Amino acid sequence: MDATTSGTPTVQYHNIPDQPITAIVAAPVSAFLRQVRHCFGDSTPGEFPLAANPSIVLHVLTTCNLDPQDLAKLEATCSFFRQPANFAPDYELSISELAALDMCQRRAIFKPMTDEERQSLKHRCGGSWKLVLRFLLAGEACCRREKSQAIAGPGHSIAVTSSGAVYSFGSNSSGQLGHGNTEEDWRPQQIRSLQGIRIIQAAAGAGRTMLISDAGRVYAFGKDSFGEAEYGVQGTKLVTTPQPVESLKDIFVVQAAIGNFFTAVLSREGRVYTFSWGKDSKLGHKTEPNDVEPQPLLGALENIPVVQIAAGYCYLLCLACQPSGMSVYSVGCGLGGKLGHGSRTDEKYPRLIEQFQLLNLQPMVVAAGAWHAAVVGRDGRVCTWGWGRYGCLGHGNEECESVPKVVEALRDVKAVHVATGDYTTFVVSDDGDVYSFGCGESASLGHNTAGEGQQGNRHANVLSPELVMSLKQVNERVVQISLTNSIYWNAHTFALTESGKLYAFGAGDKGQLGIELANNQTERGNPERVDIDLN
Repeated sequence: MDATTSGTPTVQYHNIPDQPITAIVAAPVSAFLRQVRHCFGDSTPGEFPLAANPSIVLHVLTTCNLDPQDLAKLEATCSFFRQPANFAPDYELSISELAALDMCQRRAIFKPMTDEERQSLKHRCGGSWKLVLRFLLAGEACCRREKSQAIAGPGHSIAVTSSGAVYSFGSNSSGQLGHGNTEEDWRPQQIRSLQGIRIIQAAAGAGRTMLISDAGRVYAFGKDSFGEAEYGVQGTKLVTTPQPVESLKDIFVVQAAIGNFFTAVLSREGRVYTFSWGKDSKLGHKTEPNDVEPQPLLGALENIPVVQIAAGYCYLLCLACQPSGMSVYSVGCGLGGKLGHGSRTDEKYPRLIEQFQLLNLQPMVVAAGAWHAAVVGRDGRVCTWGWGRYGCLGHGNEECESVPKVVEALRDVKAVHVATGDYTTFVVSDDGDVYSFGCGESASLGHNTAGEGQQGNRHANVLSPELVMSLKQVNERVVQISLTNSIYWNAHTFALTESGKLYAFGAGDKGQLGIELANNQTERGNPERVDIDLN
């Protein structure tokens, strides 16, 4: 968000033009001295006293299109201006490029990359370390990578702690809890077979779970097919403990998304691969539902890095990072207008959603519901589109929108996070307030004005965003919302706070809330604390 329009004080910095380091170092240095060069000091040739002018880092980060708050945080922690760098200075790089490279080296997925892989990523991002830094930071911001998270899957739930431990609970008919059996469990139980493996991302589909480690390995359990239908099919066999996906062993994966009839994964270089749902070339390739080989997503995104993927009912959204800014591409089934192109036709290859340019909106987070989608912009605006049944688009009606449309009811709210499900949408503001709208079935919206033993209107549909007052009572800032994205399962919702506390409400008939319900009770209308600390 532009500081001049956000009300945030403008960050002052010197607009220092890029200049080669050779223009700063007065004289050539003998080869034998290069091994002792560092980036600050008082007498060694080759030194760069950047700490004397930390405003240079603001020049670097501003060109990465970061918010003022992020600028302040990163300027305060950038080791390049506080201690010797981890590499000898490159005389071909400008000061700002060198600083950006140093900050890239502090990112978790960048550290293990070889020099060749780093150069390849740099080329893919547009030939600049500043663009690489923007790509890395964008991925971390929209996916909670390396942070605690909770996933409200169809009938079962997954929780990942900040240290990478994984807990699961709920329905287990296909072994999707990963405990080596098929018994339901309403209590969060750690998946013991993963000890020694740090998990950084999780995805949950009907009867299936996928986990991603900090080493880029993918572990899957539950139904053994990547592309079977969500309902009524069990697969050829069940996998009840996490098993590495061998077909992905040569791809460093950072995110997975499970949609109906297909699965997608995202590599650390920003490449998208899909499994199945290609029999009729719906994703640009011909495959069978039981295929286990990943297929690269062809077309417009082959040479454009992607930072986030989101899967809905038979379609996929991709948040791309280009030198000109962030953009969203969609591919798959166009029913209900959920691809955002002004029509309801299918797209076999990724297509740019052009409406964001007309709205002058830089997408930062995408969410794909079953039949509708949402985006949060850099300026905090929220856009929704697709099938508007039950008011899930938040425009005060149930009409379809075939192109992204700004939710005017949230014009005074700066959003930072959005989550979508089956005709349901949640928005989290920068101050931790939560708004919800759409289908009120299973009490998953959190608008419970009656007591817990009364029905009240907690099942009512909500056509425009309403503040979830029940979450205000937890007296903590909410940082993530997750809700069930399925047309066949009763929905439940998780709210994760800044301190790592997890609250649950909605359907709990399979134990998916992680809370023991009273006799004959199948849901919770008010958020209740789950007995697990994710921090």
